[in-house]
Amino acid sequence: MPPIVQQVIDALTATPPLAGYLVVGAIMFAIGTWGALIRRNAVVVFMCVELMINAVNLTLVAFGDFLPGEGGLGASYAVLVIAIAAAEIAVGLAIVLAVFRSRRTVNIDEVNTMRG
Repeated sequence: MPPIVQQVIDALTATPPLAGYLVVGAIMFAIGTWGALIRRNAVVVFMCVELMINAVNLTLVAFGDFLPGEGGLGASYAVLVIAIAAAEIAVGLAIVLAVFRSRRTVNIDEVNTMRG
């Protein structure tokens, strides 16, 4: 095999450093936090919360891959977090739908009480 082909194969199969995953996870979490604090639409806030949960999952899997003797525990926790997030979103969207039916808006500023 020519040396240039071997270099390309080595570059494509190389594992990125842990810091790269952590930086991407931190950026994702920061964008999700910013969106949840700035936006007023409840559906967009839920999407931003999901982005933060996915950032945490990325860091769990990254640490699980880089820690020796871990045995896939990070990925197992990530699957558990995904299942909990799915249940949270189902309940949250049901609440948003109920609020929209009674108030005709999903703007968080306009919904200041739970009374119908």
